[in-house]
Amino acid sequence: MFAGLPELGISNGEDLKETLTNCTEPLKAIDQFQTENGILLPTLQSALPFLDLHGTPRLEFHQSVFDELRDKLMERVATIAEGKDEDRYGKLKELLEKSFPLVKMPSIQPVVMQVLKHLPKVPEKKLKLVMADKELYKVCAVEVKRQIWQENQALFGDEVSPLLKQYIVAKEAALFSSDLSILHNFFSPSPKARRQGEVVLKLTQMIGKNVKLYDMVLQFLRTLFLRTRNVHYCTLRAELLMSLHDLDISEICSVDSCHKFTWCLDACIREKFVDAKRARELQGFLDGVKKGQDEVLGDLSMILCDPFASNTLVLSTVRNLQELLSQDALPRDSPDLMLLLRMLSLGQGAWDMIDSQVFKEPRLELDVVTRFLPAMLSVLVDDYTFTVEQKLPSEEKTSLSYPTALPDNFNKYLHENRVACEMGLYYALHIAKQRNKNALQRLLPALVETYNDMAFGDIFLHLLTAHLTLLSDEFGTEEFCSAVFDGFLLTAFSSKENVHRHNLRLLLHLHQKVLPSCVETLVKTLEPSKQSSDQVKELFTKLTEKLEALKKSLPQPDEAPSLGLHPVKVPTTASTPTSL
Repeated sequence: MFAGLPELGISNGEDLKETLTNCTEPLKAIDQFQTENGILLPTLQSALPFLDLHGTPRLEFHQSVFDELRDKLMERVATIAEGKDEDRYGKLKELLEKSFPLVKMPSIQPVVMQVLKHLPKVPEKKLKLVMADKELYKVCAVEVKRQIWQENQALFGDEVSPLLKQYIVAKEAALFSSDLSILHNFFSPSPKARRQGEVVLKLTQMIGKNVKLYDMVLQFLRTLFLRTRNVHYCTLRAELLMSLHDLDISEICSVDSCHKFTWCLDACIREKFVDAKRARELQGFLDGVKKGQDEVLGDLSMILCDPFASNTLVLSTVRNLQELLSQDALPRDSPDLMLLLRMLSLGQGAWDMIDSQVFKEPRLELDVVTRFLPAMLSVLVDDYTFTVEQKLPSEEKTSLSYPTALPDNFNKYLHENRVACEMGLYYALHIAKQRNKNALQRLLPALVETYNDMAFGDIFLHLLTAHLTLLSDEFGTEEFCSAVFDGFLLTAFSSKENVHRHNLRLLLHLHQKVLPSCVETLVKTLEPSKQSSDQVKELFTKLTEKLEALKKSLPQPDEAPSLGLHPVKVPTTASTPTSL
């Protein structure tokens, strides 16, 4: 407990023990030891007996003085560090040399840690001693840990890894939220609100202004993105940069080539739309990537691969197509649309680019513009025509029924091209938001086979299930239930557990609206197997409990409602017929 005192020429318990062992008059020896090692203030000696008279132990007095002096010293250390004295760090180093031997003493340790915290460069020998001692490492300030981490990537990785795992778990949990709502979905929180998340704030604090640590975190994110293909790492890459931007950490923002691009894109994500002015800015950043800086494209592609960025880009694309429709213009004639497609393509090619280390913008297939988009516009025309038709007076309506087939090029590119597929999926969300059940029933069968099974990804299914709540009343018909479940959702639930979970989420939310005969069939179909995960089993249990509670709350068929009247017998007479 008192290790280090002899090094400073201060007596400790062992010295007292030796003195008492070798002395002939113990009381005198104790008195002398107290005088030599007490507070060296001559005027205090005459005052101490008064404390004895009041029954105040000497230990209590010395402890209170010690605590006061320690607090004053810590304040003085902070004042010196924040001052403008040229030799301020020299003074702190001198104090560190005097106090470090006592770093294991609990009462002195805060002072040592305060000195270490305020030294911009702690002597390497002291850093190694702190790093080698788990207890010391645990209690030292993050400013000291940064100096340790920048020379020890493995140790920094051990600190960061649990945070990254926590971040991914939270993002995936949000996609399986039991709350299905178009107003409160995965993409609802603003960028600023997301950056207040625990993990982002913790990582920002750990990095501080240290460029080397920032680069390490980015390398961890790239490596994990390559290993898992999990796009949430791309989100964290953007959130971390913008968190440092919020704190005005120019030391890092000025050296990250993606900073201005990410800042501009962040504003678009906040507005959920890329306007013409920001589109020109974004294009300027992309076109400004010079030869020799091709690796910047890898980072830009990760920023654009962030689901929040993709969501904004595709929503802007659908809106752009609607504007083209109202202007009778062709997709290829819209520079803003071409830029949106270019950024979508760059974002979706992030994994391939980083994996291959070939930093070159993927070329957007010309057929997407000349074949797929016209096909998509023709589908939008069908929807618009049908909507207008429904609003006409009955005498002006035509006998044309809603089309049931989709253009061949629409189906083809949903299956073969990821940019086209992304737009097709968001078109499904668009028509669900319009409560257009005819268009949805027409489109859902085409989503069974999409590029890389994108229609069965968690992000799309999370959004689709939320949007389907807008059509809750339609689930009371067998036709719509069949289109949603049999025609799409149930086609992959047995092979993809995430689809099983989304089926249960939707049914859990809408079971009161779904046709009872369909509910019965769906419950049998979605019953978990022994191999199913705990999450699936838990959802299924919740569903059965809700159905059971609903069944009990409904009046039974043989229970006639009581009116509080007593039955009256009517005598049968010739003039009172008993039957009709």
